[in-house]
Amino acid sequence: MEGLPFLPGNTFSDPTKSKYHLSHSLGYQNGYAIQKHPEVGVGGVPLSKNQLNEQELDELANFNPTLTYGQAKQAPPEDFVPAHVAWDKKVLQFMAYFKQTVHESSKEYYRCRPVKVYYYLEDDSISVVEPHVENSGMPQGKLIKRQRLPKNDQGDHWHWKDINLGVNVTFYGKVFHITDCDQWTRNFLESEGIVVNAPEDTPKDPYVEKRRVQSELKTFATPSAFDKLKQFIELDRKVLRFFCVWDDRDSMFGQMRPFILHYYLVDDTLEIREVREPNDGRDPFPVLIGRHKVPKNRYNVESSFPGVVMELSSHEIKEYLTPKDFMIGKTCYIYGRRFMVYDIDNFTKAFYYQNFGITDFDSVDVKGRAKDVPKMEIAPYNGYGSMEDSLQSCLSLIPQPPKKDFIKMLENDHKVLRFEAILDSVKPEDNGRRFIISYRLADDMMTIYEPPVRNSGIIGGKFLERTRVAKPGSTPDTPLFYGPQDLCIGAMIEVFRHRFVITNADEYVLKYMEEHAGQFPESTICSLRQTLGQIREANDPVKGGPMRVRRTEGDLENLVCEVKAQLKKISITGRQRIDDLFLKYDTDRSGCIDREKLKYICKQIQLPLDDDVMDALVAQCTTSTEGKIGLEDFRRFFEST
Repeated sequence: MEGLPFLPGNTFSDPTKSKYHLSHSLGYQNGYAIQKHPEVGVGGVPLSKNQLNEQELDELANFNPTLTYGQAKQAPPEDFVPAHVAWDKKVLQFMAYFKQTVHESSKEYYRCRPVKVYYYLEDDSISVVEPHVENSGMPQGKLIKRQRLPKNDQGDHWHWKDINLGVNVTFYGKVFHITDCDQWTRNFLESEGIVVNAPEDTPKDPYVEKRRVQSELKTFATPSAFDKLKQFIELDRKVLRFFCVWDDRDSMFGQMRPFILHYYLVDDTLEIREVREPNDGRDPFPVLIGRHKVPKNRYNVESSFPGVVMELSSHEIKEYLTPKDFMIGKTCYIYGRRFMVYDIDNFTKAFYYQNFGITDFDSVDVKGRAKDVPKMEIAPYNGYGSMEDSLQSCLSLIPQPPKKDFIKMLENDHKVLRFEAILDSVKPEDNGRRFIISYRLADDMMTIYEPPVRNSGIIGGKFLERTRVAKPGSTPDTPLFYGPQDLCIGAMIEVFRHRFVITNADEYVLKYMEEHAGQFPESTICSLRQTLGQIREANDPVKGGPMRVRRTEGDLENLVCEVKAQLKKISITGRQRIDDLFLKYDTDRSGCIDREKLKYICKQIQLPLDDDVMDALVAQCTTSTEGKIGLEDFRRFFEST
């Protein structure tokens, strides 16, 4: 097959061959093109003739065709064409616009002015021209004359390579935005390898657009069948009633408060009224939001609207609340407050069924779980002042005086129970000190007084001011105070870390406890009876019995001499006066007076005498065993003084 000429009829196809494509001889590695010599031909047959050795490659590299074929003829040189001739009358045209701020005008804030930017390729000069608009009232035409425009402060100028669609160019401080270009400009830029951006639309001038709308023919639409008069006639006194709650639990001290929302169909206004509850602690202002048209979003206004204006008109508000915005279970925001509708009345249900075809009117349970109120912790008692006064500082910002039981104060006024006690202390100098504990029944306050003892080294006086004494171990929340039931003979009470043992009490304590036996334990009354009964048997005088006075030796004679000295001072020395005094008290005219008459005479002259002193005077007046004093004995007694 190899010896046959490559002519038709001498070639045969190999049925085993299935690949007839040419192998590629150009590849890329790390971004660089690498040429490969083909090693196989069509059908994958190895090529042996294309494999060149190093010698053949060197011969090909050093091959000079001029040595074989001679010097080639040079082409005639082309004519030189200067740039101003080659680029003459070739201009790039760009469409652009710039915004001009308008001051001191209430009808417009800025103007959008379209311009055309011409770039002359002949000398790289640029001119900016604004098309003329009839009756515009502005100077238009050529804004920037043809010249090379500086690009920056380094001396560079604007070039056509710096201009593209959608970019901003600055000419002498004025910013122009390029939006579009003509077809020739686009083809030129693309031929130079510049990717041209997509064209943009030139924005319309708002004032011009407003004037255009005003100049259009006025069209009038026939009013709809549902006009204001028909709305008033058909929907007057028809009000939709929604039961809603204001959920304000996210804020501090907030809670879920019930309200009633009334929607008036006659003029599409609404009002919100608060549901009053007894003892809710709120001021009686039932209307939360007065009747008026409420916008959906009060802050959705144009940016050009002045912020100092507080009231909005119908021109600024875009959308108002309608009955479609109030559904059961739906939450709507009214002036920043979150209201959720949980039920409606029967008329509202019928209105929604007739107009919106709604049949599901199941109410929503809005009670929910109450918000956990933090428990107030009472600070421990610091020992200053009374416990009730200190507790008032924790209950209110402005402390109020603790309330008193005035009925108890009136019933127990001036009733004081007095007890005698001794101090139980580990110190030897304090052990055994005597105190008087006074318990006031009117206000349950206690006073402790120490009687002064001479040469004891301890200043007596008031030991404890009037105050309520709490029992040891009681808490400020539930304090336990000492009462009269705790004060019995032998009881130990602790008063501000001082221990007192009650040893005695006065008789009024026993009398009061016996009269109110139901208020005191039997053991307390019995301890008082045992202690006070022994003292009463030893010291109580017998009514009508002789007075027993404990005197020392010589006291009686001194008292008799003192009585005589007092009688001498009042000058009862005349015999006639003595006789008149005797006859005055001798009423029965028996010629003598007894012991009682003499005692009465001493009492009249301010000399009250004890029985033993009186007996000594009678013994000096008369020698009668019966105590009868005659006139002579009476004279002798007064004359001897």
